[in-house]
Amino acid sequence: MSILRGKKVLLGVTAGIAAYKIASLVRLFIKAGAEVQVIMTPAAKDFITPLTLSTLSKNPVHSSFTNEDDENAVWTNHVELGLWADFMLIAPATANTMSKMASGNSDNLLLATYLSAKCPVYFAPAMDLDMYKHPSTKNSFEQLTKFGNTMIPATSGELASGLVGEGRMAVPEDMVAFIEKDILDKLPLKGKKVMITAGPTYEAIDPVRFIGNHSSGKMGFELARAAVNLGAEVTLIAGPNHQSISHSLVNVVDVTSAEDMYNAAHNDFPSADIAILSAAVADYKPKDVATQKIKKKDSSLHIELVKTKDILASLGDIKKAQFLVGFALETNNELENAKGKLTRKNLDMIVLNSLNDKGAGFGKPTNKVTIIDKKMNTLAFGLKSKAEVAIDIFNEILKRIHA
Repeated sequence: MSILRGKKVLLGVTAGIAAYKIASLVRLFIKAGAEVQVIMTPAAKDFITPLTLSTLSKNPVHSSFTNEDDENAVWTNHVELGLWADFMLIAPATANTMSKMASGNSDNLLLATYLSAKCPVYFAPAMDLDMYKHPSTKNSFEQLTKFGNTMIPATSGELASGLVGEGRMAVPEDMVAFIEKDILDKLPLKGKKVMITAGPTYEAIDPVRFIGNHSSGKMGFELARAAVNLGAEVTLIAGPNHQSISHSLVNVVDVTSAEDMYNAAHNDFPSADIAILSAAVADYKPKDVATQKIKKKDSSLHIELVKTKDILASLGDIKKAQFLVGFALETNNELENAKGKLTRKNLDMIVLNSLNDKGAGFGKPTNKVTIIDKKMNTLAFGLKSKAEVAIDIFNEILKRIHA
């Protein structure tokens, strides 16, 4: 899964021959899971049609402040477009457009949107060799970079004039790869390793039956998604579940029992920077596991249970520089029990949720949590989707590891 998945991309197209490559660029963004809106300068329509780009982006193409063919003259809000985007890419960026960007000239919708944008802006120069090397163009590069924009360098090759040299716009695949790398490099957990446990454990009674619980694993999987979106490399240790995740930065380790999860967690924990144990691990398991299916003969069946290993406490005992986070699912004396668990198990933070809260707990798409840190600072959140809860949890982790 690309880091661009779910990103909102505002693509500005200017009047250069390289505009013909933008169709492929839009398709690559869409394939990566991004949402794309396109703004064209009026002259850019001479090089590629709005119909092509609107079809590929699945959104109307914007080109002027009002739709001249509409007698009601609906205004295109350049401010809203600028605020909508996670990032803006201007490609091809002609010498003319870059000069206007550098000077603050806003004589078309694209330039007005650029000046309104609050998001990161990338620009991909494309022009002939002599224009590329002209001092005024170099000044534009320098000024735009000083403004905080990021240039995707042009490459060398055969140009439209027949000359060979710098000025050729980067190919779409390289532009996408450049942006992905740039986003990743700036993420707060870039280079960090995160270990997450998720889901239930199943403790065998016989070859057919087991002791388990209703955990779906969804919270842990959302935590993994939040972690990779922050640039982390993730090991997700997951008990039996029906969730799925596909990302080059996520290594899923499937386990079944508490013992399996204990071993997997201890194997990964020494190399982790952050560990979040959100799994609902069975507290007890059968002392003896039958090798054959137990037949229904008597009116009652007695199974002797023994404690499973406490994964969270055992990691707290060997913790060095890791930031260790636990979960507490409570039904009574919630805050008191969670704080006790935080202290006993040597945690840096604990996430409390209660089965008494409507919309929280196992098998639901939402959760309502209270976060407590080792200084006993307490922060309660309202009911949110588990994806939003995962983001809240990582925001609180980042505040503490960067403090």
